[in-house]
Amino acid sequence: MLGWALTFFIIALIAAVFGFGGIASAAAGIAKVLFFIFVVLFAIALIGGLLGRGKTRT
Repeated sequence: MLGWALTFFIIALIAAVFGFGGIASAAAGIAKVLFFIFVVLFAIALIGGLLGRGKTRT
């Protein structure tokens, strides 16, 4: 997921350099959404890992 966000960010940078403002803003928006989804999923996994740490499985 973070790789896709980075890919769209690079596409946005390249599009901005060549003057394609619409494509750059769209790619930057997609990269921003994917990044925040990644952060939320990471936080959920981190909290789940910390809460499940005290339990032992047999």
